[in-house]
Amino acid sequence: EVCLSRKIIHCDADCFYAAVEVRDDPALAGRPIAVGGATGRGVVATCSYEARAFGVRSAMPVSEALRLCPHLELLPTDMPRYQAVSRDFMRILRETSPILEPLSLDEAYLDVTGVDLFQGSATRMAEQIRQRVCSELGITISAGVAPNKFLAKIASDWHKPDGLCVITPAEVAEFVPQLPVTSLFGVGPRTAEKLHALGIHTCADLREWSCRTTVVLL
Repeated sequence: EVCLSRKIIHCDADCFYAAVEVRDDPALAGRPIAVGGATGRGVVATCSYEARAFGVRSAMPVSEALRLCPHLELLPTDMPRYQAVSRDFMRILRETSPILEPLSLDEAYLDVTGVDLFQGSATRMAEQIRQRVCSELGITISAGVAPNKFLAKIASDWHKPDGLCVITPAEVAEFVPQLPVTSLFGVGPRTAEKLHALGIHTCADLREWSCRTTVVLL
């Protein structure tokens, strides 16, 4: 059940490692790059959107990434540099609200329920965070604002990259049914395949199927 009184912001940096590399070497801008596996082995840690256009994805074997994009530029991972940028990112978030839940170096939930900034507007807080990260750190983030963490995380991915999506409490009932079942926690490729075989593609389909099943069991 959605708690209508909460205001959650989910912030997610866009192609974090690759974005830091492009920031520090502007000559890489607009080129397909991948961080990790610079020796031609291992897996891709992250990649630019130009690389994603060829089908390259995080956690993909470098050999497969090079097959899809032969001119892909492989860069070594520089974790200390990414960690330094992450610390500044988290500092900006904490300056908005002390109730912070980092998920990784480049992603975090922020509870701004009791924050008075901008007369309590979570949307304006998210806008300010995005502006500060861009101007102070030189990278972009996408943010989602919603009444709970589940929806805030989905919202942050809705208008990626460099986007902002707001789901108000009044919009939840209309927004959730249209979500694909693959957006639900725990629904991986195999589960999704089984659900699709049953004709279940959206949360609305799942709810309808659940209701039919309940009626049959009764």
